[in-house]
Amino acid sequence: MTERKPPGVSYGSWVDRQIAAAEARGDFEDLPGAGKPLPPPTGRDAATDWMLRSAREGDIDRSAFLPPSLALPREIQDLPGKLAKVRSERKVREIVEDLNDRIRKAHALPQDGPVLRARPLDVEETVANWRAGRENAS
Repeated sequence: MTERKPPGVSYGSWVDRQIAAAEARGDFEDLPGAGKPLPPPTGRDAATDWMLRSAREGDIDRSAFLPPSLALPREIQDLPGKLAKVRSERKVREIVEDLNDRIRKAHALPQDGPVLRARPLDVEETVANWRAGRENAS
């Protein structure tokens, strides 16, 4: 919605006009989930219901709901399995450096939830462990 509500027009009629214009343009055609029934309400708000359902179905990473102090250690724990699927050393370095950047940024922000105890990983050590794992798998 980029245009502002004109003065003297009720929000309801303004929104109804925008919806009618979007329907006329075909903006609602071929939307994912079209024709599927709505899930039964759980008593929570729609956004919470959608997020929980998406997490259960695997559409969203469950750690997205966690504060960094819990999500980052979990990501570090899952890192060997993730790196085992990677074929290039350059990509391994990118993944570890990205994780280290997020750890540093989380330490710089006010803490939300438990204290973040995770420290940046040693990139060279992680790459060496990745190489050793690949050699053992061969």
